[in-house]
Amino acid sequence: MSAKKLSSVEKQDVVVKFVGDSGDGMQLIGTLFSDSAALAGNDLATFPDYPAEIRAPHNTVAGVSGFQIHVGQKRISTSGDLCDVLVAMNPASLKANLKWAQKGATIIVDADTFTEETLQKAGYTTNPLIDGSLTSYNLVAAPISSLTRKALEPAGLDVKTMDKTRNMFALGMIYFIFDRDMTPTYHFFEAKFKKKPQMIEVNKTVLRAGYDYADTAEIVESHISVAPAKMPKGRYRNITGNVATAWGLLAASEKSGRPLFLGSYPITPATDILVEIIKHKSLGAKAFQAEDEIAGICSAIGASFAGAMACTTTSGPGLSLKSEALGLAVMTELPLVLVDVQRGGPSTGLPTKSEQSDLYQALYGRNGEAPLVVVASSTPANCFYFAFEAARIAMEHMTPVILLSDGSLGNGSQLFRIPKMADMPEIHPPLAAANDPEFKPYRRNPETLARYWAIPGTEGLRHRIGGLEKEDVIGNLTTDPLNHEKMVRNRREKVERVALDIPEQTLFGDPKADLLVVSWGGTEGAVRSAVEAMQENGASIAHAHFNYIMPLPRNTESILSGHKKVVVCELNDGQFVNYLRGKFAHIPMQTYNKVQGLPFTVHELVDCFKKLLK
Repeated sequence: MSAKKLSSVEKQDVVVKFVGDSGDGMQLIGTLFSDSAALAGNDLATFPDYPAEIRAPHNTVAGVSGFQIHVGQKRISTSGDLCDVLVAMNPASLKANLKWAQKGATIIVDADTFTEETLQKAGYTTNPLIDGSLTSYNLVAAPISSLTRKALEPAGLDVKTMDKTRNMFALGMIYFIFDRDMTPTYHFFEAKFKKKPQMIEVNKTVLRAGYDYADTAEIVESHISVAPAKMPKGRYRNITGNVATAWGLLAASEKSGRPLFLGSYPITPATDILVEIIKHKSLGAKAFQAEDEIAGICSAIGASFAGAMACTTTSGPGLSLKSEALGLAVMTELPLVLVDVQRGGPSTGLPTKSEQSDLYQALYGRNGEAPLVVVASSTPANCFYFAFEAARIAMEHMTPVILLSDGSLGNGSQLFRIPKMADMPEIHPPLAAANDPEFKPYRRNPETLARYWAIPGTEGLRHRIGGLEKEDVIGNLTTDPLNHEKMVRNRREKVERVALDIPEQTLFGDPKADLLVVSWGGTEGAVRSAVEAMQENGASIAHAHFNYIMPLPRNTESILSGHKKVVVCELNDGQFVNYLRGKFAHIPMQTYNKVQGLPFTVHELVDCFKKLLK
């Protein structure tokens, strides 16, 4: 029974962050809270952040796992800068994340974990719960572990099993603060533990206990209310970028009439695309988990030769391994989609952190003259549309296409309005007709320069393609120097003509603004939010965000021209800006780069833009 009826404070948007040890279930309760927000009609964006180690050091800063959610009644385009509510399950997670909590934030900690040993492991010399260092926050030091065990005493469980559910106690407290309905989470327990009915009741009990504790202890003065967002009517779901990518590939397969084949090797943070495709065998999709990255892409090239809509997925180190086979796909002029979910490098680098560090590799990372198309998704939801678009371009133009995503997009989530398949455009691969007397392996469509796709087994279309140079049109093996130069230029021109088949670049703001901000890929949300904030304060600033990288949209030069200053913002050391400088050397461009394995914050971007405008 509540001590008193709480009022509600309505907020346009709120940022909540769950942090703890890798085994504390922060990703799970973050996802459950995100789902509850989606069901309540809020717009949202999430950012999971966790260590690369399978068994990260317990109770250390290096082993902290986190999940941040930004929910709102307005359009949400980033996972937020500083959090309004921070749940920290041990001292290390508090130490690592206190800098991300704004002053006055509510901080919920499991007081039972703040022992002399754990404080020392986290690097504390005094206990922050009692040394006065948290006086500028609303500190809720709750004995979560002991209260969880007390709630489960009648169940007769061992301590280890009981402690595994304490994350649900913390989630119950958050549900009270936001006055959320727990019923959908109950349904989750019922589905997840269908074969373990005791665990259904155990988790329900702990969730309710957390809710009731927050109520009776009066941990906040009022509920936080976030009204539903106004969004177009439709069917929505909370979707990660990796799942959206898989769905986009499946949709392209249906619209092209070509069966989907995915040949891949598991690699963080791209593995979930493979996992999702495997679930959809009923749609005709075939997924092959290869023994390594090279086998993955080579199996996909073989499937493409056989007439499949072929794909392979990877991250930076895997893209390095696939480079020779990518050259084979360029030489054979076969359609192939390679999805690169970027992470920090070089080498194995930062497996669970996000960067835009593979652009050079995507553009140039092959021997010889081996051009291909490069596109980039920019939100978890539009991973669906750019996966579809990458497959369309690959098949209609008979070329490999690299789709650049990144870890923050692939693992992050947002609301996705599920489109109707009837509204998706048809894809028309240039299939060679049976018994065509004019068929030759390298005879080309005069508009696109794409060669025709001769499916093996089609009557009258026997042909040879391969990694050695072939004679133009005829396809015979040749090392004639003039023929080689002609074929090199044909392959380059084919890719350049894709610019005629993609949208022109859009500009957000005044075409003659004093400052043009340029970005690409997964930085769109943060950069656009910063630009919007400055425009609202009267700044002369515009934004051009690029999704089509190679070739660039045909109006790119006009978009970049006419501004006093141009700044290119990237999560790398300046790869896109150097690419642009190589094409538009007459346009001065400045840079703003961040190479920390973390996304941009809106605050730091606004500070940068203000300095440039001065």
